[in-house]
Amino acid sequence: MKKTYLLFVALMAFSYTAIAQTVAATAKMNQFIDQLMQKMTLDEKIGQLNLLTPGGGIPTGSVVSTDVETKIKKGQVGGLFGVIGADKVLQAQRLAVEKSRLHIPLIFGSDVIHGHKTTFPIPLGLACSWDTTLIKQTARAAAEEATADGLSWAFSPMVDICRDPRWGRIAEGAGEDAFLGSAIAGAMVRGYQQNNLRQDNTVMACVKHFALYGAAEGGRDYNTVDMSRIRMYNEYLPPYKAAIDAGVGSVMSSFNVIDDIPATGNRWLLTDLLRKQWQFNGFVVSDYTSVNEMEAHGLGNLQQVSALALKAGLDMDMVGEGFLTTLKKSLQQGKVILNDINTACRRILEAKYKLGLFENPYRNVSSERAAVILSPDHLALSRKAAAKACVLLKNNHNVLPLQRKGTIALVGPLADSRRNMLGTWSVAGDWHKAITLKEGMEKLAADQVKIIYAKGANISDDTLFNHKVNVFGPEIEMGTASSDAMIQEAVAAAQKADVVVAALGEAADMSGESSSRADIGLPESQQKLLKALVQTGKPVVIVLFNGRPLTLVKESQMATAILDAWFGGTEAGNGIADVLFGVENPSGKLTASFPYSVGQIPVYYNHLNTGRPYVLGGPTKFKSDYLDIPNAPLFPFGYGLSYTRFLYSPITLSDTILKNGTTIHAMVKVTNSGNYDGEELVQLYLRDEVASISRPVKMLKGFQKIVLKKGETKTVDFPIQVDALKFYNSRLEPVAEPGKYEVMIGTNSDVVQTASFTFNNR
Repeated sequence: MKKTYLLFVALMAFSYTAIAQTVAATAKMNQFIDQLMQKMTLDEKIGQLNLLTPGGGIPTGSVVSTDVETKIKKGQVGGLFGVIGADKVLQAQRLAVEKSRLHIPLIFGSDVIHGHKTTFPIPLGLACSWDTTLIKQTARAAAEEATADGLSWAFSPMVDICRDPRWGRIAEGAGEDAFLGSAIAGAMVRGYQQNNLRQDNTVMACVKHFALYGAAEGGRDYNTVDMSRIRMYNEYLPPYKAAIDAGVGSVMSSFNVIDDIPATGNRWLLTDLLRKQWQFNGFVVSDYTSVNEMEAHGLGNLQQVSALALKAGLDMDMVGEGFLTTLKKSLQQGKVILNDINTACRRILEAKYKLGLFENPYRNVSSERAAVILSPDHLALSRKAAAKACVLLKNNHNVLPLQRKGTIALVGPLADSRRNMLGTWSVAGDWHKAITLKEGMEKLAADQVKIIYAKGANISDDTLFNHKVNVFGPEIEMGTASSDAMIQEAVAAAQKADVVVAALGEAADMSGESSSRADIGLPESQQKLLKALVQTGKPVVIVLFNGRPLTLVKESQMATAILDAWFGGTEAGNGIADVLFGVENPSGKLTASFPYSVGQIPVYYNHLNTGRPYVLGGPTKFKSDYLDIPNAPLFPFGYGLSYTRFLYSPITLSDTILKNGTTIHAMVKVTNSGNYDGEELVQLYLRDEVASISRPVKMLKGFQKIVLKKGETKTVDFPIQVDALKFYNSRLEPVAEPGKYEVMIGTNSDVVQTASFTFNNR
């Protein structure tokens, strides 16, 4: 008892000490910024709100800032992005610190989306690992490299929930589920920031795009978003809130409207929700020229929309320079007040102070740390992540893993396409250093396997389409050989082989920003190749490279096996080869449903029931279903196969009554009954059977990844408490309502064991 008391006293003392230190540090920061702002002119304060890019291949907008050097010297720039390389950062920072009147340092940001120079799988692929520890490690490695390159600010994580794979930017997020998306958002923020922004290997994270951007109508980028507040709170806002709760330092506004007001000028969003309800105390930056784009939304001229954005709670204007060129006039005309400008300026200065830039403006500019970039440890992590991201969608006749003997025909336009391995939004990544699938397989197979390579097809034969995709370089290369000749070469290779590996899918920038697709199937050139390969009678393994769920009905019928590799990053070829040859047993699970047809979209697992729900195998007339396709997706959320088999026992509940302050343990035994050691992702779903509003048919509320040796059994225990039952009701109150709940535990959202309990809040 005495020891417990002493421990309690020690913990309280530690807590009080930490609080006192925080209060003292805040007071010191406030004093410093107060004194600095007293010296600043109005023009210099407005200058801090100005974020520019000097150009050099920035892959997000058509506008590039001009006369940047002069503006820095005049104190008219608060930060720069798109400056890659410690030497370039040093040059620009010297202009601010040594040539401007008050020597205020710049903040340097970049789109560090899935790695810096060591590139990891695209975020949608990485999310399919469901491994928040691994995801945090990739963010940590990215921060180490970015800071070694002089950066202090990362425009990541992107946490937009998306249920429409036509939207190309689904590649940048975690998929369709808010619970999983929230877990990943928090992991990434902690990986970037490490709870200590003054460390020389941490960056300030910037959660984006606030908010709801992933619900753009028609899957068309920059398009309208329209949804109820209740859907926002329950299904789309949680990942942003998770990033705020994890301490994210900055937020980026989105391009879309919310309640018909653009997010960049939406006071309810940026002030009432973000700052008042969620208590966010960092700064908000616009997306690329989104202040200016409010003119096209019909909200006024540049002066009007700039004033609207500032008063809504926006602090920094990216590239558009609306703040720089109009706020002084708006102040004179009474359209904004000085406190609006001062508040925004203070938030920017606070961020720089927290990053330690006033103490050492050159803190991240060090040749000594350059060795961390593309280090062996980071490359090994990239390889591991590439393997963990792979999702096995089909494996008939156990054709995978491949045997290390005989002959393999490796065909397809992505089999030896170094340019496409990194995927979209690999801003600092060098595709020349990427490992192709061909290289990875040849290295792993060594002299044991004969590999015959043939390109087989272009990614696409549509020249107009290819021109649109190849904005940043020739990702889709058209050789001199005809389509028929390439197919003939591939068929000849297949006929000499025991098995065919067909590397098919998208080019890197067929997904990503401004890469919406109405038809999300494989291009016709690749469909023709696949059909010809299947007609040889040889087993065909598709290795899929993609930045979004695709419609793969015909492909799933024709192929013997399908391994979705997404875009694996710098070590893509090695990581995928590890999976193909069984060095790694695939354990990835989908985080976004693959539609049976584009006509189903949006299709997602946690939908509401209708008054006339269709029951599989039941009558169809006057039910909510299609005449020509199933209701269910081709591959559901949480789906993914393994080289081994996992058997689930029925669910055991520790109690059937849940009360406030108690816990029910939902347990299953999982047995590896196959022939390989493996990892299984055990998923917990709940259903609120009777509520004050219609609730989803199931909701992800927990997941655990377990390692099982062949023949091994483990018990997986999910503790369920009242918080897991909470949702926002029609009054936007977070509530847990009494009643009956169904518990579902299984290998994916469609294949589960069930049990039930009752929540009694008395």
